[in-house]
Amino acid sequence: MPESNTIQIRPRFKLLSDLSIEEIQGKINDHLVKANTTCFGKINHGFGTIQLPKSEQHYWSPQLVISLEKTEGGTEIRGLYGPKPSIWTMFVFFYATIAFGFIITLIIGLTNISMEKESLIIWFAPALLLLFFSLYLISYLGQKKGTPQLVILEKFIEGALGMKMEEHFH
Repeated sequence: MPESNTIQIRPRFKLLSDLSIEEIQGKINDHLVKANTTCFGKINHGFGTIQLPKSEQHYWSPQLVISLEKTEGGTEIRGLYGPKPSIWTMFVFFYATIAFGFIITLIIGLTNISMEKESLIIWFAPALLLLFFSLYLISYLGQKKGTPQLVILEKFIEGALGMKMEEHFH
């Protein structure tokens, strides 16, 4: 996993293996059914998702999305750590809504100012910026809360593939 003091919204890794897609899928799926594994999921047809058990998940729990692709040099394994899609979509929606409101507020406010009319609406712009950065802070703190579980997912995939992930992050 990348250093904990760097900000990465969705850490990812990419590595190359000499094994076939089927062999890698088999290794991951076999590792998932071991009695001591703390993760669940499935990988089929070169794509899969690995998660923690429902009993251990919270709102900020990450998941690992894995894709396998045949290349000239072997099989490329790509992993993407991130929130559940519903949470990711919700934050993107909120960011877009706030940005849209900010732009509209500025357009109306600056138009009123240029027409020498009263423009109290322009005071919503700083409030929207504050809301934007508050939302960012909330997502950052949520990501920090999910970091221990991200480490569990990383250790799982290291155990399944038999290799260290640290040098493959980008």
